Amino acid sequence: MPDMDTETTRTEPAVDEEASLFSTMDLLLFSVIVGFVVYWFMSRKKPEPIPEFKKLDTPTPTTRETSFIEKMKKTGKNIIVFYGSQTGTAEEFANRLSKDAQRYGMKGMVADPEEYSMGELSRLSEIKNSLAIFCMATYGEGDPTDNAQDFYDWLQENDDEDLSGLNYTVFGLGNKTYEHYNAMGKYVDKRLGELGATRIYDLGMGDDDGNLEEDFVSWREQFWPAVCEHFGVEASGDESSIRQYELKEHTDINMNKVYTGEIGRLKSFEVQKPPFDSKNPFLAPVTVNRKLNKAGERHLMHLELDITGSKIRYESGDHVAVFPTNDSALVNKLGQILGVDLDVVISLNNLDEESNKKHPFPCPTTYRTALTHYLDITHPPRTNVLYELAQYASDPKDQENMRKMASSSPEGKALYQSWVLDASRNILAILEDMPSLRPPVDHLCELLPRLQARYYSIASSSKVHPNSIHICAVVVEYKTKTGRTNKGVATNWLKNKLVTDNGHKSTVPMYIRKSQFRLPFKSTNPVIMVGPGTGIAPFMGFIQERGWLKQQGKEVGETVLFFGCRHKNEDYIYQEELEGAEKNGVLTQLNVAFSRDQDHKVYVQHLLTKNKEHVWKLIHTDNAHIYICGDARNMAKDVQTAFYEIAEEVGGMTRTQAVDYVKKLMTKGRYSQDVWS
Repeated sequence: MPDMDTETTRTEPAVDEEASLFSTMDLLLFSVIVGFVVYWFMSRKKPEPIPEFKKLDTPTPTTRETSFIEKMKKTGKNIIVFYGSQTGTAEEFANRLSKDAQRYGMKGMVADPEEYSMGELSRLSEIKNSLAIFCMATYGEGDPTDNAQDFYDWLQENDDEDLSGLNYTVFGLGNKTYEHYNAMGKYVDKRLGELGATRIYDLGMGDDDGNLEEDFVSWREQFWPAVCEHFGVEASGDESSIRQYELKEHTDINMNKVYTGEIGRLKSFEVQKPPFDSKNPFLAPVTVNRKLNKAGERHLMHLELDITGSKIRYESGDHVAVFPTNDSALVNKLGQILGVDLDVVISLNNLDEESNKKHPFPCPTTYRTALTHYLDITHPPRTNVLYELAQYASDPKDQENMRKMASSSPEGKALYQSWVLDASRNILAILEDMPSLRPPVDHLCELLPRLQARYYSIASSSKVHPNSIHICAVVVEYKTKTGRTNKGVATNWLKNKLVTDNGHKSTVPMYIRKSQFRLPFKSTNPVIMVGPGTGIAPFMGFIQERGWLKQQGKEVGETVLFFGCRHKNEDYIYQEELEGAEKNGVLTQLNVAFSRDQDHKVYVQHLLTKNKEHVWKLIHTDNAHIYICGDARNMAKDVQTAFYEIAEEVGGMTRTQAVDYVKKLMTKGRYSQDVWS
């Protein structure tokens, strides 16, 4: 304290000296002058940015974008069909229902719930004889599709919403081989009812493991009479084809304005800009493309895609989506059989000018590009396509058969099943086997569904390969009942993606789809992985990641793999990597079932029950997480049954208790499946 007093005393004379130079009055005047100058300068400069500021502050009107009610009023629509679609089928069904409305004296519009404010459902009663139809697909383990996620969240969060004026119906798209069959369709149907909406027709459920098309047609045939009865309207009886798009041929157009395969933005493949997603895929160079199996008729392949500089991030267990292209030989044959110049530049423009969907695919483009990049020409066409094309068959018998196949009559269903589905006839095969059918190519392009991205479980860990994504796949190729050879679009396209092709790097348009298929948060938790064949893909990433964690000095729980293939000397894929991981202790147990190397078949489920005591200890005592990847129709069910049996035999449970036990593991996120049918 004394030192501080001294310091204070020493500074006082300096203040006295300054006071003698500038009086208090001088300082006051100086402050006023400076303040005035600053004020004058600021007030003078201020007006300049005002117009710009106001301009920025004025929001762009968004009514047209988010209000489906205003749009319906403006265009005289009274039926709105929402779709939750991952692969395009639900959107396709929604379009068919919207077109149907016209035959019943109503007007329909199709809507993506992601693009509209779903809180407006309560206002639908403002439109006379209004109806909301929901075509909702279930994705993965009972999840909503990407575009229906916000709608799902809204339904969950708004308990006080009053939808008492809403008339609705739901058609769900699912697959019975999955645990949560049609979960999204069931939830939307139940939840809308809970919020007071009026269901005017029963929930429809399509099963993609059976015959999804038949399920939809049967439901639709009964649905429309119920709508007519509810609203007191009658069908117009007009069964003629209703075009949704009109053709415009471009004879003099700047080719820089023509789409050449881009999914979204024109020239997006020439000038790549992140972020990359389903509408803006990244062109990833192929750095590795090697055959995995040593022998056998099949071709199993391992590809590596370079994502350096893309800012793309992924986690082990995520999916990579790739956009394939159709075989040019099929496209050329279609052009020949229809007698069309495939390089004509065209646009298909929506006849409904108010529709958000201006074109069925990016336009302007050529027929060749549309049939190569945008349209699905390899899947058997759905019944609505046959119905619409029937008018172009010059042979009355062909017309009759095509219309019959599109009906819900038992003989029509049987004919469609045998002639189209069982024979795996795509549109080219139908045209070849029905010489009287020669539709205009533009109508065919309008009717064919979009070629969809294909999803693959990523076979690498971003911790080990931050700039590379690995894919493991089997090339699909089979003989049909008609003697034709059908080839899987994506796998054959990927097979031909050489690292360098005529001096150019091969690229794959891709993006990442996040997954819930995740390693446990705690590295000390044991993991049990079951994945025969290419089902091993995500587990290659898991094994790499567990190895990386060990290298970081982390304590890592037991890592147990049950893998299966046909023959040890033919298709034991990743053998060196797996045996190396076991040798260095990353894989604590490697169990491989070679199904055809002995008289009796041995599968992964047999090895599970053989190791039942250890498996039960890991699950029941050590809090292990179980992961299943591969075929949903048989393998996943058989493996689940094996876990029931282990719980019964080692855990001393009844079958009912065992089933309940496994379901609880699923609920807790300790039993995860990444399966396909």
